[in-house]
Amino acid sequence: MTFGFAPSAATSLATSANSASRLARMLEPAEWAAAGIPLLRNPREVVSGLHTRHQPTPETGVVAVLDHEERLAASASFPRRSAPVDGWEFRNVVLAHLRRVIPHDLRRRTPVRTAVLLYCREGDERWTEEDGAWMWGLRDACTLHGLRCGAYITLTRGGWQVLGEGRGGRRPNSTSLPGDLADITTDIEPMPLRSASGAAEALRRTAAR
Repeated sequence: MTFGFAPSAATSLATSANSASRLARMLEPAEWAAAGIPLLRNPREVVSGLHTRHQPTPETGVVAVLDHEERLAASASFPRRSAPVDGWEFRNVVLAHLRRVIPHDLRRRTPVRTAVLLYCREGDERWTEEDGAWMWGLRDACTLHGLRCGAYITLTRGGWQVLGEGRGGRRPNSTSLPGDLADITTDIEPMPLRSASGAAEALRRTAAR
């Protein structure tokens, strides 16, 4: 004879509630597109610049802040922690790195800087629930830090894709070798770049115009 314990009704309800909460903390591409996320003027330059600077591998995120002229003001890369897909958890990760690399703009009536998120992952360019959770997390982190919520970009073996916009390209991709910053040309004056370490370095080439 085998004895065991069946899960209580309360436990089952709590599990269902947690699952429902996690599903609520994600955005689908249609919701993202309807949210009025500002379009990047030159997404290829942004992606190439971030790929060159941070050389992301699968399960690595790169959050970047662009100024009002879409020049790169700060960026940080981070590995994805082994945790359930949950926009709340992802929001905390993005927010923590934003706080490390750039002051908040909460005193401004209207945000002037924009945060974008590039996430390198396995799979193809199609939207996943993990992407939806990162979208929710980015949007919420931007609200809490006084920034405009910008593009969410995936980087896979097939290339890069700005989700919700339908723009993308084959290079760079998750297997590409990093390029040379000298190849990222611009006619904009250099500005200081703050990295995740908090150190300032001269930004001679910017990833966005």
